[in-house]
Amino acid sequence: MAHKSGFVNIIGNPNVGKSTIMNVLVGERLSIITSKMQTTRHRIKGIVNGDDFQIVYSDTPGILKPNYKLQETMMKFVNTALIDADVILYVTDVIENPEKNQEYLERIAQSEAPVIVLINKIDLSNQEKVMSLYNYWKEKLPKADIFLISATEKFNVAPIFDRILELLPECPPYFPKDELTDRNERFFVSEIIREKILLNYQKEIPYSVEVEVEEFKETDKILNLACVIHVARDSQKGIIIGHQGKSLKKVGSEARKDMEEFFQKKVFLQLYVRVTPDWRDKERSLDHFGYNME
Repeated sequence: MAHKSGFVNIIGNPNVGKSTIMNVLVGERLSIITSKMQTTRHRIKGIVNGDDFQIVYSDTPGILKPNYKLQETMMKFVNTALIDADVILYVTDVIENPEKNQEYLERIAQSEAPVIVLINKIDLSNQEKVMSLYNYWKEKLPKADIFLISATEKFNVAPIFDRILELLPECPPYFPKDELTDRNERFFVSEIIREKILLNYQKEIPYSVEVEVEEFKETDKILNLACVIHVARDSQKGIIIGHQGKSLKKVGSEARKDMEEFFQKKVFLQLYVRVTPDWRDKERSLDHFGYNME
């Protein structure tokens, strides 16, 4: 049987469940998940291999109108994902306004790549509303396959995989068959810390933070890490650290537990906080943090 390979790019508005779907389809927790918008900043690839196929899934940032250079870069990842997809997974849900960001829907409708629409979170709605949304999307994207799913409950996910396999082109693998992702271990360290910041802080703080891994030393038994949490303003540094350092200790403790599960070994984690003024709007800072290298 001929070998199939292709890029399956997951696109949609914020908070519709793209990262949850990515993790379910890949079978590993690669993308961080919170209820906050802009949780995903990068384009993260998860690779699923079989004897005669390789599916390269891409999780992308939620579609938004940029307010600063970081968000402009995030939207570049989305635009690239629209261009290089062999299959587009467009994710919506039963909560959002389906009319949101129409310009992207028009681009998806004009794409030469086959489109699969996933209506997520159907466990939070009723049959009447779900069928109404199904009919809406059937009219909006008549060429698309439409699946009614619940990613958190893993309901109706298996048929998506089967349909993707049917749509993939015949092609040799793009990556070695033992690879799970195109990201290195340092990336996942920084993402785990950033997830804990998203979960533990409110308002603008999580969106003003970038995490940099300055030291990554691994032995057979322990992983020694030194990481810097960059903030955009002086006032944010004190909030991240908290009274007597309690907030920062909580982030470090929660992140270390997740890292020990991820790396399957003991982790010694040191966290520091540094002010890097207005880093989200400076090309040099975005280059340094790896946003302009993809």
